[in-house]
Amino acid sequence: MTERVALCLLCGHPHSKIFDRRQSFGYEVLNRLCTNCGLVYQTPRMTAGELDEFYMAEYRQTYQGSEEPAHEDLNTQKARVDSLLDFVQMYIIEIHRHLDIGSSAGVLLKSFQKAFGNQMVGVEPGTAYRKYAQSQGLEIFDSLDEVLQEDHNRFDLVSMAQVLEHLPDPVEYLRILREEALTLKGWLLIEVPNLYAHDSFEVAHLTSFSAHTLEQTLEKSGFEVVALKKHGWPRSHVIPLYLTTLARLAQDRMPEKVKPERMVALKRKVGLLQRRITVRLMPKRAWIPKT
Repeated sequence: MTERVALCLLCGHPHSKIFDRRQSFGYEVLNRLCTNCGLVYQTPRMTAGELDEFYMAEYRQTYQGSEEPAHEDLNTQKARVDSLLDFVQMYIIEIHRHLDIGSSAGVLLKSFQKAFGNQMVGVEPGTAYRKYAQSQGLEIFDSLDEVLQEDHNRFDLVSMAQVLEHLPDPVEYLRILREEALTLKGWLLIEVPNLYAHDSFEVAHLTSFSAHTLEQTLEKSGFEVVALKKHGWPRSHVIPLYLTTLARLAQDRMPEKVKPERMVALKRKVGLLQRRITVRLMPKRAWIPKT
């Protein structure tokens, strides 16, 4: 991990301070807090080339001990997708074309297609999972660039579940989606770990979002948040481990300044304390066993 992030990924400020240091899967992971806007991001981190190689072949091996789709992982994906679909159906009636980034084994794509009858395209950098999804008859590319080069029709839904925290430049990536991938009335579905309840600081997580910094990231990229939900599914009934949001293209001009978040360290301490208390008081609802 040799790339150092000189400027905040959200506001571009040059000054930060150490927020957390730990070992993650044999790597030393250092996260810093932007002293201007409150974003937490990893630096130093893997270079772009190292990240490409990591997600192509090492990510699944590192996290679940196997590059191939595992039964437990597929069950977890199905439970997560059910939660996402319920959330989306509260706001969206019709989908014609759906792009899922980080499409994994294609569970989300197939569930949404069954619900809405839409066309579907996926992006999955992991070779084994991409081939598995393709064997199911799904159209899966290895990068967004490849999709934009091969498919010039825009999408009215782009989904990214547990993906945005992995991207080296989330604002720029979302800007590309806004300008090149989404229709003018398209929807963006995002889910990320919640900094104030999730462990968050893993080698693959380059940014750790709170609800505030997630909303500011979307606004800076030209989106407006329609709905945001804090929840724990599929890992917990009661601990708000995740942030799920639906956003649309902003009608007004993008904000010139990022609204800062204060007391980030205190909020994380309080959030993790609440998590420990919840686990002690409601252990059966705090953690849902994996199947």
